[in-house]
Amino acid sequence: MDLHQKIRTLPQQPGVYLYKNVEGEVIYVGKAKNLRSRVSSYLLKANQANAKTGTLMREAVDVDYIQVANNHEALALENNLIKQRKPRFNILLRDDKTYPYVKLTTGDRHPKVFVTRKLRKDGSQYFGPYFPGNLAYRIVDLIHRSFLIPSCKVDLNRYHPRPCLEYYIKRCLGPCVESLVAPETYREAVRDVQLFLEGKEGELEGRLKQRMGEAAMNEQFELAAKMRDQLITLQELQAKQRIASTENEDADVFGFHFDKEMLAVAQFHMREGKIVDKRDFFWEELPEVNFEVGAEEEDSSAASADVLRADVPAQQPGFSPTLFFSAFLKQLYLDQPYVPRQILLPVEFSDRVMLASVLTEQTGRKVEILAPQRGDKRSLLDLAGTNAKQSYDQRFRTLQPSKKAIAEALQDALSLPDVPTRIECFDISHIQGAETVASMVVWEDGDMKKADYRKFKLKTVTGVDDFASMHEILVRRYSKLQANNEPFPSLILIDGGLGQLHAAYAALESIGVTLQPLASIAKREEVIYVYGQEDDPVVLDRRSPVLHLVQRIRDESHRFAISYHRKRREMRDRDSELLQIPGVGPTTRKRLIEHFGSLRGIKAAGPDALTAVVNAATAKKIRAYFDGEREAAIDGNGVPVETETPPEFRILQ
Repeated sequence: MDLHQKIRTLPQQPGVYLYKNVEGEVIYVGKAKNLRSRVSSYLLKANQANAKTGTLMREAVDVDYIQVANNHEALALENNLIKQRKPRFNILLRDDKTYPYVKLTTGDRHPKVFVTRKLRKDGSQYFGPYFPGNLAYRIVDLIHRSFLIPSCKVDLNRYHPRPCLEYYIKRCLGPCVESLVAPETYREAVRDVQLFLEGKEGELEGRLKQRMGEAAMNEQFELAAKMRDQLITLQELQAKQRIASTENEDADVFGFHFDKEMLAVAQFHMREGKIVDKRDFFWEELPEVNFEVGAEEEDSSAASADVLRADVPAQQPGFSPTLFFSAFLKQLYLDQPYVPRQILLPVEFSDRVMLASVLTEQTGRKVEILAPQRGDKRSLLDLAGTNAKQSYDQRFRTLQPSKKAIAEALQDALSLPDVPTRIECFDISHIQGAETVASMVVWEDGDMKKADYRKFKLKTVTGVDDFASMHEILVRRYSKLQANNEPFPSLILIDGGLGQLHAAYAALESIGVTLQPLASIAKREEVIYVYGQEDDPVVLDRRSPVLHLVQRIRDESHRFAISYHRKRREMRDRDSELLQIPGVGPTTRKRLIEHFGSLRGIKAAGPDALTAVVNAATAKKIRAYFDGEREAAIDGNGVPVETETPPEFRILQ
């Protein structure tokens, strides 16, 4: 049956409908209280007269549906399908940052604790999100110092011959080496971390006091002192939390700016009544359809879904802020582990009450979605709108973000523990394994620092083996830093893909370095792989200043490696010609090049000049060689003739 006939067979029940094109791809997902009524509304001439709805209906050749029990189930299913199918005509969530969680790998034999921005169903426990982003890193650092649970990349499914530096500086219990820590001791430490992250300070305090007393009775005074320090840290945190709890509730505040088919949304995170961070969202091109025709009113207080208050930016043709926020908030909050108690918006939307009800059920506490028109909350909305316009200008107009802002954005994008101040980038260059060299360029505090550039000639690798070459160079570079007790960079960047990244980590691990931030950028895809989260490569917008920075550093390392490689080839070329002269060996060749600077200088040198470097007999042979070469290039009439290129030089010309 055709599309019109199929629509007439839809049930008059709640559900989700999926429009498909001729290739069978889902191009739009929507929800409805009454599937037949909602989907039939797309066929009305008045709705199809709208250019965007008409575009959807011209591409749609089929419609599928999933019937559910109620509107709440339809809301959740619609959100899941949009995230899975990414339909072209739906608004898709895109933002410039994600906030970190603390991950405890409770499913492992020896659990570890990490900062992560990806939530997975892998049996681990996730705590957060944390605002601002560096709070998660401070918490993990506290866990290292107080509970000695590691976050290194060392494989703990097998034992290793010796522990890393973290064990010796008392920031790890050393589960990587057999017999360093008893299994029950490690399990106790993991349980303490769980209680700490879950906010069960009272239970944790009781456990620590009991174990401190037992250690004192058994005269294990060092262990008792450690428990005492943990108690002091815990009590300090509780005091700070009691002060903060006297403030206001948590809230997220939104503002937006739309112009020329481009949209910026600013989200303020308020925690305990204070703005702790800001998140920006951008759409360079909104979907051709960003609203639902025939929208059903599910909240009587929102009498007109598309009417804005006078102090909200004017609605432009083809853009509906109310229906945009309806779709946007569902993707942002549904299925998330944390939702604030209040969500403040500059506009009303029709299913606001229903979404708030779903979020209340999801979190187990009351969640409000409000559109205040006056007072302090209205002022916060105005501030968010102002910030959205500034973000729009910075993103889509000629304004460039500051060096500090780009560095902070790089930290967020790559999940780095600190704002990067120094990046060292490596590249390998060769032609079919010949004259293999490597380069290291340095970015520091916003600029390339050419004084710190380094170039390397491979010593142990022969033939084509980029992985072994990268391994050798990194071992040489960072063994030297270790020996001189010099600081490591904020980030090591590798020009290459996953293979190069793993070779680089193996090199660092071989010298006992396991916590160094490490990433690579693939040349063609421009995808950034961060070690430890290779399954989730960082794909940045092509206009992103962060991507431009990483590309700039990568391109500079490539240029520096290529220039050094060419220099080595030129030296090889001139070396091969000098070695053809009788009596000139590698040592004599080196002295000649160092004295005259180039092969051209040697050719122009007279006998007296040559005898300043070599003996008279060798100088005579050199002059005879080059004079004979010149004579061979002139015929009897004094006209230059073309000579055949020597075989050893043909490939190089």
